[in-house]
Amino acid sequence: MIEQPLTIRGFPRAILHIDGDAFFASCEQSRDIKLRGKPVITGKERGIAASMSYEAKAMGVTRGMALWQIRKVCPQAIILPSDYETYSLLSKRFYSIVRRWTPDVEEYGIDECFADLTGLRRSFGMSYEEMAVKLKAELDKELGFTFSIGLAPTKVVAKVGSKWMKPSGLTVIPGYDIHRYLAKLPAEKIWGIGPQTSEYLKKQGILTALQFARKSEEWIHAHLTKPHFEIWQELQGKSVMPIVLDEKTTYYSVQKVKTFSPSSHEKAFIFAQLSKNIENACIKLRRYHLAAGEATFFLKLQDFKYGGINVRFNHLTCVPSEIVKIAAEHFAEFFDPRYEYRSTGVVLSRLGSNEIKQMDLFGQLLETEKATKLYSVIDDINAKFGKHAVYLASSHKAKETAQHEGDRGDIPKRKSDLFLGETPRKRIGIPMFTGEIK
Repeated sequence: MIEQPLTIRGFPRAILHIDGDAFFASCEQSRDIKLRGKPVITGKERGIAASMSYEAKAMGVTRGMALWQIRKVCPQAIILPSDYETYSLLSKRFYSIVRRWTPDVEEYGIDECFADLTGLRRSFGMSYEEMAVKLKAELDKELGFTFSIGLAPTKVVAKVGSKWMKPSGLTVIPGYDIHRYLAKLPAEKIWGIGPQTSEYLKKQGILTALQFARKSEEWIHAHLTKPHFEIWQELQGKSVMPIVLDEKTTYYSVQKVKTFSPSSHEKAFIFAQLSKNIENACIKLRRYHLAAGEATFFLKLQDFKYGGINVRFNHLTCVPSEIVKIAAEHFAEFFDPRYEYRSTGVVLSRLGSNEIKQMDLFGQLLETEKATKLYSVIDDINAKFGKHAVYLASSHKAKETAQHEGDRGDIPKRKSDLFLGETPRKRIGIPMFTGEIK
């Protein structure tokens, strides 16, 4: 319990949570110095703010705000199409800098990671706090934008620290000080506590993270689940969540969604977009040697409402032509030509190995196995000549039509300003620098 905070040592473990400040917008400002200090927003292709610089946030721009609203509250906003290729490259640089200090790095997201510094004080000849200060200085200088860091004995408390003084904050929370931070933290802000659980905690009179941490172990077991018990232990200063070093090798489901503009009610075009999503989802399945036994197909209306259907297959498959055929059979059940649609999506679930272990009576699995081998060859062709060099005819309308028309169809500079020898499909792993060198 945290009733006696001084019984907890300062750093039985030293865990960092490192979070890039306004990461996507900051990447844009980093590679183009003319954008620094200005309200920069990414997400032009989606019609909403995906990321915004702190200058834009100060003007009232929020995540998910429509472009017309952004221009109203911030007329001077610089709105750019998202360039995930560049963001991914800078993310890899971010991780490589952190790994100079420790090999124990968990890549938690494109803009954040956990790192374990435990036991490295003697190696570097400095305290954990000094190490965090130097690491932050390296990140800020070499990437050209700021990071916020939390240093604590556990992952959950380190996450509290990284959010404490954004942007460009470094918050050190030794074990004996955890209670001071938890007392000021609303329970719904605890990492891993979702909306339903936070509402339940409110009904139990638990409004702060400290009140949650001071509940008895018996109460936690009686009223909440195992993940909540782990969070409770971490808030006590007991590290129970490991730093996950391995790259993700499997998935419980695969989702692919594509937004397009302008919105459309043309059946062939909408289905082509859905077909392309299915192809993309199947590419990911095959990459991880998986196959799906169930799919949810859905369409999003112009007013952001959804319509869709869930279908269970009679065997596992990673063959897009099979899943597209199933989608076509049910398409009329969730498509209505009277409405305008702005995006399509598919979620493939009930995943298992794509290796066929037992033949069925009618030979359908044998056909799936042959098609899977064919798509293995197609994957090799696409790897050599670019994604979707070979694609289904059902996806053709989506392939031949720009994803977005008008100014939302602008493409990132990294895709338009190519180095010698590059193509729109094949580029070297360097983010295009668009600033001035003096």
